Amino acid sequence: MGRAALVIMAAGIGSRFGGGIKQLAPVGPNGEIIMDYSIYDAMEAGFDKVVFVIRKDLEKEFKEVIGNRIAEKIEVAYAYQELDDIPEKYKDKFPERTKPWGTGQAILCCKDIVDTPFLVINADDYYGKSAFREAYSYLTSAHSAGKIQICMIGFVLKNTLSENGGVTRGVCRVDENDMLTGILETRNIEKDGARIIVRQGESEKELDADSPVSMNMWGFTPEFFHILESGFTAFLEQTDADDLKAEYLLPTIIGDLLSRGELSVKVLKSEDQWFGVTYKEDKETVTNAVRGLIEKGIYPSVLYR
Repeated sequence: MGRAALVIMAAGIGSRFGGGIKQLAPVGPNGEIIMDYSIYDAMEAGFDKVVFVIRKDLEKEFKEVIGNRIAEKIEVAYAYQELDDIPEKYKDKFPERTKPWGTGQAILCCKDIVDTPFLVINADDYYGKSAFREAYSYLTSAHSAGKIQICMIGFVLKNTLSENGGVTRGVCRVDENDMLTGILETRNIEKDGARIIVRQGESEKELDADSPVSMNMWGFTPEFFHILESGFTAFLEQTDADDLKAEYLLPTIIGDLLSRGELSVKVLKSEDQWFGVTYKEDKETVTNAVRGLIEKGIYPSVLYR
C-alpha cells in the first residue's frame, strides 16, 4: 500500500461560530468532534499520517481535545499558520493585517513536514467514507507524466447545503472525462423550498441541484508546494498594503493554473451527504446526523476502540 497523508486545515478555528471553538464542539456520543470521524475514515481508507494546520496560540487546547488522542492511533504532525509566516521582504508591507492568508498559505505551511501525496480537508466538514477511499486510491496510483495532475472530490450541490443560512461553494464545470474545466466561487447559496438559489441584491438565480461542487477536499503531490510558493510570492507582490482581507485561496489558485493550462484536475465523485458547522444552529443537525450514521452501523458508537 502506498503512503499518503491527511492535512486538516484548522487554523480558522473559532471564526463565525459566536465564541466557542466550532471545530472542537463535540458531536458524537462520547465527545467525538467532526475531525474524529474524518480521521477514522482516512485511516480506514489507508492514510498513515495526519497533519493538523493550526494557530500556535490554540495548540494546548487543540492537543487536549483531539491531538494527543489521535497521536496514539496514527503518526501526527503540526504545522502552524501565522500571519507573519511570509517571505522576509513582505513582512513590513502589511502593518495593519490581523488574519492569516487563507487556504493556500495553510497548505504551504506543511512543505517541510509532508513528503508523500496528501489529501487536504477542512476541520469542520464531514465528508463521508467514499471520499477518503476514492482519494487514497487516486493518490497512491501512478499517473501519466507531463503537467502536474491533482484531484478534487466533487460533491453534489444539494447534498452540501445548510438549513440555517446561505453557504459559499465552488461550483464546478466538469468534462465528459471527469476533468475539471472551471470553478466558480459562489456565495449565498441557499434552499428556497425545492429550489436552490443564489441571491444577488434584489435578483436571484436558480442553480442545478445536481451541480458538482468543491468542498475544499483536494489531493496533491509534494511538487505542488513549489507552485504554491512561487504563487504566494506573486500574490503578496500584487496585493495592496491596505487590502486587509485579501486571501491566497486554493480554489482561486487552482482555477488560475487551470485556465493557464499549467495543471489538470481529476474530479472524483462522491454521492455522500456532506455536513458541517457553518452556523451555531448547525451543531444540532450534525449531532443528529452522526447519531443516524451510528444507528445504521456506519460507525461504531465508540470510535478507535
